[in-house]
Amino acid sequence: MKRILIFFLLSFTLSVRAQISENGGQPEYQVVFEETDDFGPEYLELIEKSLPKVKKTELKLQMLWDLGYYSHTRNLRKSLILINQGLEEAQKAESKIWEGRMEVAQGAILLRMEKLDQAELVLTSALEKLPESETWLLMTNLGYVHERRGDLGMAFEFANQTLQLGEKYGDTKAMAMAYSDISNLFWKQGKSEEGLEYGLKSLGLFEKRGIKDLDFDFTLHVTGNNLVALGRYQEALPYFQRSTQIGKQYGFYNNLSDTYIALTDLYLALEDFANAEASGKEALKYAELLQNEFMVVRSLLSLGKVKKQQGFYQDAITYLNRSIRTATEDFGDRYFLSLIYRELAEAYEGAGEISNSYQAFKHYHELDQSVFNAEADQRIAQLQTEMDVNQKESIISLQEEALKRQNIIQVFTLLLTALMVFFLFFLYRIFSKKKKYSQLLEKQNQEKEFLLKEIHHRVKNNLETISSLLALQTAQIENEELQDIMIESQNRVQSMGMIHQNLYQGENLAAIEMKNYFINLGSYIIDSFDASNRISLDVRMDTFELDVDRAIPIGLIVNELITNSLKYAFPDNRIGEITISLKEDQDHLYLKVADDGKGINKKESVQGTGFGTQLVGLLTKQLDGKMTLSTQHGTEVYFEFKNRKAA
Repeated sequence: MKRILIFFLLSFTLSVRAQISENGGQPEYQVVFEETDDFGPEYLELIEKSLPKVKKTELKLQMLWDLGYYSHTRNLRKSLILINQGLEEAQKAESKIWEGRMEVAQGAILLRMEKLDQAELVLTSALEKLPESETWLLMTNLGYVHERRGDLGMAFEFANQTLQLGEKYGDTKAMAMAYSDISNLFWKQGKSEEGLEYGLKSLGLFEKRGIKDLDFDFTLHVTGNNLVALGRYQEALPYFQRSTQIGKQYGFYNNLSDTYIALTDLYLALEDFANAEASGKEALKYAELLQNEFMVVRSLLSLGKVKKQQGFYQDAITYLNRSIRTATEDFGDRYFLSLIYRELAEAYEGAGEISNSYQAFKHYHELDQSVFNAEADQRIAQLQTEMDVNQKESIISLQEEALKRQNIIQVFTLLLTALMVFFLFFLYRIFSKKKKYSQLLEKQNQEKEFLLKEIHHRVKNNLETISSLLALQTAQIENEELQDIMIESQNRVQSMGMIHQNLYQGENLAAIEMKNYFINLGSYIIDSFDASNRISLDVRMDTFELDVDRAIPIGLIVNELITNSLKYAFPDNRIGEITISLKEDQDHLYLKVADDGKGINKKESVQGTGFGTQLVGLLTKQLDGKMTLSTQHGTEVYFEFKNRKAA
């Protein structure tokens, strides 16, 4: 908010290029980063040096606020002492508005010291002491409190309130801050396109305002983060460079540490490990100068990522464990804490410490779920899909068992009837009865066969209905990740539907001819990915029949592996081939699904939701089998199942 020039008399003459200057023999003070940014890094020392000679209460409070608030960019403990002094002065002067302003600054400092509960109490106390036009900075810092706690939804609400206040009172700084915070929240949620849009909006307002301050510097950093997340590394670099230039000009250690952390990620993406490590060490240097445990934790995380990506897993583990120790159990920001455990899990895995990797990944998963509720909802939906699949398989199994029992009862009844007829009509009717009995059995068998085919037909139609409903739902979803999940679910339903289609169309109601089934299933999936003109399917096996209880899970496994190949093995419209084979050898079944695509790079992060991999694992366990993965030539997945008939 703009403040008018405040004049005061001092017992000495000032002639420095800063916010304290002389104007026609009259010394004056311009509010820093509100009325001027024409000064160097010594501005805090100049304010502190001049402060003891100031007599006017209003001016002294203004200078104490500026000194205390902006000192938090260099030394949090000192800034808290200064703001506490300002709060005492405001209370002594019985100035509620200055007491409220000091409490806002106090809350901002406390939250950066990770004292989130204290910060929230102080900020809430300030709310009733300030006019509404000045509450936007308070709302901004309340948003930061919730962001540090991992409640991104509430953080977004406070950013929106800041924006509404800025629009209501025409405050360009408030609107710019709101857009900046929304950009940062979108980046944390992985929505970098939206994040970039709001970051550029914020920078436009800051440029219009014409003041290069702490928040303009931060917005440059946030915009660069979104560009890095979008893979636009060369575009991101100038934003980070300008951010570091402003940070060094005014001594914004917090922002400098933040930006060097971001530069570490940028250089890692470019595999420039020397610059990545140098940036990580710069980030740690400024974090330690600031004595900010939050920034120290994040700086150590960035150095751990560098070492992990270089393959120096023990060094990575050392940095990441040091980061966790620095965070302690009271660390409020679950988002960054989850990132530390994720990196630690991968470092332990790279070092071959699987048990430690599992424990670290478990911590990561718990923290990640607590931050991203949308992802938790997605996981619930996936589990629901899995439960529905299992339930349908159970219903089909129960129906088959009921038909078997019914068949036994009917046969027993017919036999008993035949015996009674045999004893009643004696020998001369025996040949006649045999003929009629045979005709009756043939008719009943035909009826049963018809009924079984009708059941499979109806199950197949029901599955097609489910597939159509999924397709309709998919068409209404704009999120590409959710669309992919729905399409994969549709393909899974279709793979089961093909089983029942083969049953009612074939002669054998108890078994499936697998070669023809694989050809139809593979062709359907390739066609659903619109890849028929570049991906060929080769089913290398003899005709082979398999019972339904094993055909359904094997069909689902093949469905998942073909889908994965189409999604990840042939990028940039690459031409390739997928091969499938299934053979029986005494008491074992051997399944192989392979592609000649790009193969799996273990250094790359896991793609997709991971549900397909979990489903393949569950189905393999259900069939009492084991899986082997080979990436020497494309990707080859081998399965060995015990060849035992389903009960």
